[in-house]
Amino acid sequence: MLCRLRFVLLALALLSGVLPLQSAAASDAAAWQALRDGEAVLILRHALAPGVGDPDNFDVSDCRTQRNLNVAGRQQARDWGAFLERHGIHEAQIFSSAWCRCKDTAELMNVGEVAIMSSLNSFFGGQGDRAAQTRQTVKSVNELPSGQPIVLVSHQVNISALTDAFTRSGEGVILALPLDEDNEVLARVMPASRP
Repeated sequence: MLCRLRFVLLALALLSGVLPLQSAAASDAAAWQALRDGEAVLILRHALAPGVGDPDNFDVSDCRTQRNLNVAGRQQARDWGAFLERHGIHEAQIFSSAWCRCKDTAELMNVGEVAIMSSLNSFFGGQGDRAAQTRQTVKSVNELPSGQPIVLVSHQVNISALTDAFTRSGEGVILALPLDEDNEVLARVMPASRP
């Protein structure tokens, strides 16, 4: 009897560890399918650009005055393109902040022509208007033509304003459409780093 009880307890312990993994994988698969079908949006933080904020002489029209992608960040952005392709996304509507580290990330992903969406610009350190930009991002995305994947490249503060999620450099979140000002994260996604 004691042996049978141990077996049952062991089986329950194993199941309790396995089922959440299967559930998470199914949830991620559903999020990717929604993205492919144009029923969700992927918003990601620009790839690795060491530092915080921008220098005092920052000028959005001059990349030399900004914090930019390093070699690892450029590779991370290219890895995003391959990662999307492995998930069946070969082309997307892709929008970026005007900051060079975001534009470069979006361009290196190579999944479509990059357009600037100014509401994706950073409002870190008192730049911009968090509430107004978040409302405008919601409105702009919800007005896009449906049926094709949508990818947004922005900044940690913008993603946090939409989701309450903190993202690492190069990390993305998939959100169901239509957006609102309090979105549920369907999946957190990031390409595996290269050795």
